[in-house]
Amino acid sequence: MRADRHPVFDANASAGGSLGPLPDWDLTDLYPAPDAPEYERDLDWVAAEGRAFAAAYEGKLATLDAAGLLACVRAYEQIDITAGRIMSYAGLRYYQNTMDSDRAKFMGDAQEAITEATTPLVFFSLEFNRLEDDHLAALMAANADLARYKPVFDRMRAMRPHQLSDEMERFLHDQSQVGASAWNKLFDETMAGLTFPVPGEDEPLNLEATLNLLTDTDRARREAAARALAAVFDRNIKLFARVHNTLAKEKEIEDRWRKMPTPQTARHLSNHVEPEVVEALRNAVVAAYPKLSHRYYLLKAKWMGLDTLQVWDRNAPLPIEQPKTVGWAEARDTVLSAYAAFSPKMAEIAQPFFDRGWIDAGVKAGKAPGAFAHPTVTTVHPYVMLNYLGKPRDVMTLAHELGHGVHQVLAAGQGELLSSTPLTLAETASVFGEMLTFRRLLDQAKTPAERKTLLAGKVEDMINTVVRQIAFYDFECKLHDARRDGELTPDGINALWMSVQAESLGPAFTFMDGYETFWAYIPHFVHSPFYVYAYAFGDGLVNALYAVYAEGTPGFQDKYFDMLKAGGSKHHRELLAPFGLDASDPAFWDKGLSMIAGFIDELEAMEA
Repeated sequence: MRADRHPVFDANASAGGSLGPLPDWDLTDLYPAPDAPEYERDLDWVAAEGRAFAAAYEGKLATLDAAGLLACVRAYEQIDITAGRIMSYAGLRYYQNTMDSDRAKFMGDAQEAITEATTPLVFFSLEFNRLEDDHLAALMAANADLARYKPVFDRMRAMRPHQLSDEMERFLHDQSQVGASAWNKLFDETMAGLTFPVPGEDEPLNLEATLNLLTDTDRARREAAARALAAVFDRNIKLFARVHNTLAKEKEIEDRWRKMPTPQTARHLSNHVEPEVVEALRNAVVAAYPKLSHRYYLLKAKWMGLDTLQVWDRNAPLPIEQPKTVGWAEARDTVLSAYAAFSPKMAEIAQPFFDRGWIDAGVKAGKAPGAFAHPTVTTVHPYVMLNYLGKPRDVMTLAHELGHGVHQVLAAGQGELLSSTPLTLAETASVFGEMLTFRRLLDQAKTPAERKTLLAGKVEDMINTVVRQIAFYDFECKLHDARRDGELTPDGINALWMSVQAESLGPAFTFMDGYETFWAYIPHFVHSPFYVYAYAFGDGLVNALYAVYAEGTPGFQDKYFDMLKAGGSKHHRELLAPFGLDASDPAFWDKGLSMIAGFIDELEAMEA
């Protein structure tokens, strides 16, 4: 089954005020209710079809002609759709309130049922990968409908060198529900249940609300929030260290059995991206730290009248920034108008998210933190989750997640197996949607101070997306390498975290005692190892793409929509070729990073 059916997680959401009515999800497009007969019917159907699929095809793939193999692939795809619908429904209900034991049980039961029902399908990819190259090529040459699935086949066959015995693969499939997924659940439930007593606040806050205080205008309030975060993380640090030790060791064992040359290899294979491309991106960003984050934060310290910045100043508003709460209706109109200015079609695709219960926006007890877009399955539609608190940055989060949603809607036409976009390309439409919204707001700025505030906010977001995420990637690389040599203590993990933080943030910062534990709350490290470089990849790609758009390239919108419609049916090289771009060229990343540097140049010029 597809390994990528998970929300596209994004970090951060923000702040408060009178926001107007905030939308909740209407999940009835998936199932009418948890006890609906349709849900039980589909559970039974997946189990029965899984057995029937194995009876019809196991041990026989090599004997099928082109039409027979096409029928086999399509049958597999239909099972994937129904299993995905079940897990999407269970997962989305759970994310709405991870502290609700009934929802947690419902999701756990669904996971167990689907794991058991799909165990008979494990043979498919294993047996498929044993087909001779010439034989498969001949079948695809004989049948265009079968050949359409070539990108799926290529990704499957990339795992051939790392494939285990059929029996071992079945064991890993069955065991998955008490392996990484169980530790993920423990992490989610623990994090959702934490409360942070912040001095001066009426009651203890959840993680989302406490992180939000780090963007408050009051420096003392920001410091209080940072210290509350550090205190609670420290009290729970042994548990978080246990989660990371266990997951990293489990990954090391499986990687060793699969003969993966590095801990990152599996992610690169799933992203369909070459290791040297990721290495070029990583090296370009690290080399750019001095002209990006180091330079910007020294500028910010000057604006704030500080000799050095503390961690609670990193996302602080500028002294000239007027506190602003953006109501939900204004946020919606801002994003939709920016989308429409690029193309009315883009706004039309986004509109139903607001009208039909496809967005869950409010901050609620037990709700998963951060934001994501979940593609569900191609026969339904995506859902977007936010923790909307009304900060201007929340408008950008909405633009970002809605970009994912538009991408997922457009790619659905490829069908279930071909619609899924590798993480490196999954960020394209989201970051582009953010850029459209930012540029529209920048064009509408009425004063130099407003323009400066917008530019600084965008630079900070880009630094958080590029510099911060590559620092996260380096932290993960160090963590997994160190774990190969034995159990890591909390202090050991803390030291790895601080080594990359100091390097990436630069000389403008001093670090409070306790900041060394802030690795603990980052969900990407737990849910999707080495996911984080996809953010930097997406930002660099979009910066280069936007430069092509800004040059007035004829037919850009049509080419852009064609790229999104392609989903996972094309390699990044094919997708970027119509725009004259090539991500394997090291100069490509410098082009994207130059856009950030250019914004900092403009901010420095305002000081002259």
